[in-house]
Amino acid sequence: MKNILLPTDFSQNALNAIFYAMEFFANLEINFFVINIQKTSGYTTSELFTSPSSSTVYKGVLNDNKLAIEELIDSLKSKYDSERFTFKALLDFDVFTDAIQQAVVSNKIDLIVMGTNGATGAKEVIFGSNTLKVIRQVDCPLITVPEGYKFQKIKSVLLSFSPQYKFEFSKIEPLNDVISIHKSKLLILEVRDGTTTFKDVKNQKSIENRFVEFNPAYYVLEDIPIAMAISAFEQLNPIDLNVLFVAKEYFVSRFIFGSDTSKISYASKIPMMILHQ
Repeated sequence: MKNILLPTDFSQNALNAIFYAMEFFANLEINFFVINIQKTSGYTTSELFTSPSSSTVYKGVLNDNKLAIEELIDSLKSKYDSERFTFKALLDFDVFTDAIQQAVVSNKIDLIVMGTNGATGAKEVIFGSNTLKVIRQVDCPLITVPEGYKFQKIKSVLLSFSPQYKFEFSKIEPLNDVISIHKSKLLILEVRDGTTTFKDVKNQKSIENRFVEFNPAYYVLEDIPIAMAISAFEQLNPIDLNVLFVAKEYFVSRFIFGSDTSKISYASKIPMMILHQ
C-alpha cells in the first residue's frame, strides 16, 4: 500500500492537484496524508516572540485549519467513497520544507503530489516558491500538477535525461509503478549537448537495457538546450506525464531554467514526476 502526501493551502490550485492524485491512483489501495502547513512568516515578530505555542495566536490558526482540513477530507471521502482510499489529516506550524520532510520521514511517504502555482518571479512563474523548495530540499519522489490541469489517462510517459548524468536505478521504482499501473507507453528522450563521450554512450546503453521490458521508443536530440528540447518534444508528441530523473541542483540550475537567457523557456503544461539522484 502506497503512502501519498498531499500538501494543501486550501487554494483551488492545491485542490486541483489533490483531485489529480485521486484519479491517478483510482482503483488502488492508497493512504493519503493531507497536510496543511502554516507559515510563521504570516505573523509579526512581536506576536511570535511574545506568544507561547499554546497561545491563542497559534490555537486560533490551528483550530481554523483543522476544521478546514477535516471538511476537505470529509468531502474527499464522500466524492471517492467507492475507492479504497484512507485519509489522514496533518497540521504543522513550521518552515514549509521542514514540515514536509518531517511528514515524509514519519509517515514513510512514497510520493508527494502538489500544484505548481505559487509566488511570482522568473523561477516561481514555472513552479511556485514552495514547489521549488521541496525539489531542492526534500528527497522524495514528487509529481507537480500545473494549475488547472485535469487528469487524463496516462497513455504516454516521457523520460528525459542528459547522458552526462548517471541514473540511480535503485530510485526508479516510482516510474516503474506508473507504467505498470496505467499500462503506459514509455518514451525516452536523450538530449546531448555536443560533449557526449564514450562513457556517456555506455550510460545510455545501460538505460536502454534497464527499461527493455517496457519496449520503449528511444529518441536523441543534439545541440539544443535541454529545456527547449523537452518543450519541443512535448508539442510534437502526445505526452501525459514527463519524468525527470536528475540531481537536485542540476535540475534547478539547468534542466528546467537553462541558460540565463532562457530561464522561463520551459513551463510544462503537463504534470511532471521528479526523481532525485
